[in-house]
Amino acid sequence: MSVSQVALSYLIASVFFILALKGLSHPETARRGNLFGIIGMTLAVITTLALVASGNVLLVIVAALVGGSIGGIIAKKVEMTKMPELVAAMHSLVGMAAVLIAVAAVNNPAAFGIHVPMPLGNRLELFIGSFVGAITFSGSVIAFGKLYGKFKLRLFSSAPVVFPGQHWVNLALALVMIGFGVAFFVAEDAGWMPFSVMLGVAFVLGVLLIIPIGGADMPVVISMLNSYSGWAAAGIGFSLNNPMLIISGSLVGASGAILSYIMCKAMNRSFFNVILGGFGQEGGTSVDAGQKSVRSGSAEDVAFMLSNAESVIIVPGYGLAVARAQHAVKEMAQKLAARGVQVRYAIHPVAGRMPGHMNVLLAEAEVPYDQVFEMEDINGEFGATDVVFVLGANDVVNPLAHEKGSPIYGMPILEAHKARTVIVNKRSMAAGYAGLDNPLFYLDKTMMVFGDAKKVVEGIVKAIE
Repeated sequence: MSVSQVALSYLIASVFFILALKGLSHPETARRGNLFGIIGMTLAVITTLALVASGNVLLVIVAALVGGSIGGIIAKKVEMTKMPELVAAMHSLVGMAAVLIAVAAVNNPAAFGIHVPMPLGNRLELFIGSFVGAITFSGSVIAFGKLYGKFKLRLFSSAPVVFPGQHWVNLALALVMIGFGVAFFVAEDAGWMPFSVMLGVAFVLGVLLIIPIGGADMPVVISMLNSYSGWAAAGIGFSLNNPMLIISGSLVGASGAILSYIMCKAMNRSFFNVILGGFGQEGGTSVDAGQKSVRSGSAEDVAFMLSNAESVIIVPGYGLAVARAQHAVKEMAQKLAARGVQVRYAIHPVAGRMPGHMNVLLAEAEVPYDQVFEMEDINGEFGATDVVFVLGANDVVNPLAHEKGSPIYGMPILEAHKARTVIVNKRSMAAGYAGLDNPLFYLDKTMMVFGDAKKVVEGIVKAIE
């Protein structure tokens, strides 16, 4: 392919990537956005293969087929509840890819079209791309462990892992990393020693940056690591003089950063404090469950209350995702609507384990989009609602967010506690992902219904006859 043909192909692929981001901004156009992304990436890969056709392209094709096959198998087998962990794992692979490319470029610059000795500009690009990639890799591994929740190692605990002087240690490591990066930048030879030390420190720093971030802030972490992976790819793109990698990496990096900012704003968090683990602190106000009692009921009780209500708001949470109860919930909503009950869904920006988690689940069940409302659009309606049905949500409806001293103080919540009646479905009285008990459960107007969300909702559906 000629230079102009390559440039045109990359330009068209970039347009498809932009259209993909635009499509993914709304549930109604998300599938179209995915299709645009697939088309753009296919065009970019074909163009890149054409560029290396003079080399051993067979190895590249074999590697792509192996990787694509593994990815396809994982995508088909992964459950929707495990999607956040999958996203974190994918981010780690992007980060490690950036590191490995940088190592290969330092080892054999000529193979990447880089002059020998390596120019200062290329050294700077490799330094930035590799340390961001290393931080992305190790940070994403920790995020994966926190989300997976089955590792016994303390580093993977969903609770914040903090120690005295933590921020000073992080600052010292960052300065050491930059110092050795500068040494690599000015080295007259390949600079393997400072480059290796810089990478090692970056891997450690990625771990230390993520471990103090608690469960309540994990959706922001996922978005933030997504941004890091994009910037790592863009940095390596400059070194390889590959405009497609620069453009796609910049799009991912910028969109991830914007999403992280939006989510921090929705949670009343400081973006920089979340990154630095500023909210990874133990303590705060909580409710002593041992001194409280709750009112519990059955699926039949819930069916009676919902059927006799004029308006119902359903608040889905991670418990709904675990039970895969979205289809049963839709059937329940249809039966209520047939009885003249107004049914709406309230979505918190960070409900679940990743941005848009609840929207994806409801879209999978083909819940009408006009019944699904974001927090800012429906919060004013709770006070005039007869029944709020909370399904597996905890932290996003926790009134402790209004109490000073609470770890989630200032976080905007869905104000379910303002409704006339509150029904909460949980498996048990265990605390939510942020590790806090919820005063909502102990209100006189709240009825708890314990059990698997899908089974409970199916019982409600049978009772609404």
